[in-house]
Amino acid sequence: MSTPVRILLVEDNPGDARLVRELLKEDSAFPYELIHVETFAKAADALGQGPADVVLLDFSLPDGQGVRLLQKVADVDPNVPIIIFTGLDDEKVGLEAVREGAQDYLVKGQIDGRLLIRTIRYAVERKRMQIEREKLFAELQDLFRQVKTLRGLLPMCAWCKKIRDDEGEWVALETYIVEHSNADVSHGICPECAAKVHSRVVAK
Repeated sequence: MSTPVRILLVEDNPGDARLVRELLKEDSAFPYELIHVETFAKAADALGQGPADVVLLDFSLPDGQGVRLLQKVADVDPNVPIIIFTGLDDEKVGLEAVREGAQDYLVKGQIDGRLLIRTIRYAVERKRMQIEREKLFAELQDLFRQVKTLRGLLPMCAWCKKIRDDEGEWVALETYIVEHSNADVSHGICPECAAKVHSRVVAK
C-alpha cells in the first residue's frame, strides 16, 4: 500500500488509543493516517466528512456496544471494513461480530504492531474483493433479468428469412427478436452487403 491507509479509530479509553498509535508506528513502511474519536456519534460525523479505508471499533462505547454498535457503523458506511476491538478474551464475541459483518476482531492486550497492521491490510483487501464480487453478482442478475434466451427450433423461411411466430403468422426476424426478448435491434450494414450496394451503384 503506497497510499496512506485512512484509519478511523473509535475508542473511548485513552490508554488503549495511545497503545494503538504506538503499535502502528512499529512498521515504518506502513503508511497510514489515523483519526481518533471516542464515540459512535463522532465516528458517524467523521465518516460523513470523508470515507475511511478501515474502522477500528471498540465493541463497548458510551453510546453503543456489541452487535448493534457494529450495525450502526455499517449503516453509516456499508463499504468500510470494520475490525472489532474487544477487551473480552472470548472467541464467541469475536465470531459473532464476524458473522454480523466485521472483517476481523482483535483482543486488547493480545496484539502487537505486526498483527495489527497485517489485520488491517487483510481487512481492506477482503472488503475490496467482497465489494467487487457483489458488484459483479448484481450485474449478472441484472443481465439475467434483461435477457431472455430464445430456445428451440425457429421456423424460418429459407427465402425471405421471416419467422413463423406462435400464432402461425410470418414476421420479420427483428420483430420476433424484439417481441420474444428484452433485446433491441439497431440497423447497420455489414461489409459484404456494403460491397454489393457499392458495386450496384457503380454499375449504374
